[in-house]
Amino acid sequence: MSESRTHTLFSFGTLRDERVQTALFGRAVPTSPASLAGYTTRPLKITDPAVIAASGLDVHLILERKLGASVEGAVLHLTDRELAAADAYEVDDYTRRRVVLSSGATTWAYLDAKPLRPAERIVVVGDSIAYGRCDPRGGWSGHLAAAHIAGNEAERRLFNLAVPGSTLADVAEQTPALLAARRPDTLLVAAGINDSAVPAAGTTAQADADPAADADPAADSDSDSDSDSDSDSDGTVDFARLTGCLDALAATALGHNARLVVAGPSWLDEDRTRDYEGLRFTRARALALRATLRAWCEANHIDFLDLWEPLRERTELLVDGLHPSAEGHLALYEHLDALGR
Repeated sequence: MSESRTHTLFSFGTLRDERVQTALFGRAVPTSPASLAGYTTRPLKITDPAVIAASGLDVHLILERKLGASVEGAVLHLTDRELAAADAYEVDDYTRRRVVLSSGATTWAYLDAKPLRPAERIVVVGDSIAYGRCDPRGGWSGHLAAAHIAGNEAERRLFNLAVPGSTLADVAEQTPALLAARRPDTLLVAAGINDSAVPAAGTTAQADADPAADADPAADSDSDSDSDSDSDSDGTVDFARLTGCLDALAATALGHNARLVVAGPSWLDEDRTRDYEGLRFTRARALALRATLRAWCEANHIDFLDLWEPLRERTELLVDGLHPSAEGHLALYEHLDALGR
């Protein structure tokens, strides 16, 4: 029988109340004062009767990013069971993510479930699709920047640092040096489709096996009926390397007290991408990449924004089978906006 681990959880609201702790955990848990830098709070209307009954309040607080601000609270020391009870107590508007306290220690905290909604300063890194290729208005990132900054022009920023042709390895290597000057609170990583490419001549790609291949074979069965048609001839994606890159990006983001958000690949028209500048892109490999990104995010409590569906079977929104047109970028932005903000 395995021993329960001890977890630390930053609370700035009702979880500090001993009555709430006793109702949830059966005891008042050990706590210590703490401060969370780079955040402020805003009110959130609660409608869940059980949460209202436990806290005695129908308005709770939720964290929002603000450069130079801080939130005072406490760190709770919880067992596995108690952390699960805290997760169940929080309504769907909240999600548990890692944060850095003013002391430099890392801990769990409940943040806004829509990761871009509380952001103030966003850095976008990725490939040509994140860069906005084929759209003179800057692609989906340009639309996101306009909407984000319009909400508070004096304080909000979005920096698009995407580089066409980038792989996740490129992004993981280049990003650390780019962040300090931008002071981001959110790092949006939209890269990886280049990691799924193989030489068009059919040369065998990376030889590492796909650790996610058998994890959930039906997970994407409804996305494309022919999604497995090229899985053997395409070789395999080096998933171990990809997850290593994601681990590095997560550490980089946390080092800047920034929230990591990963955007998955968008749908591609395989019939038009069989020989793209000497590379071959297929739906089977893109779907395998998508599944790996999503699984890694779920396992590591990282936000995943799925961009597959907006362009699915809408080949008219793709310029070359891979890059969205201006209309395609708008469709991606509207979908991402609904998921993230």
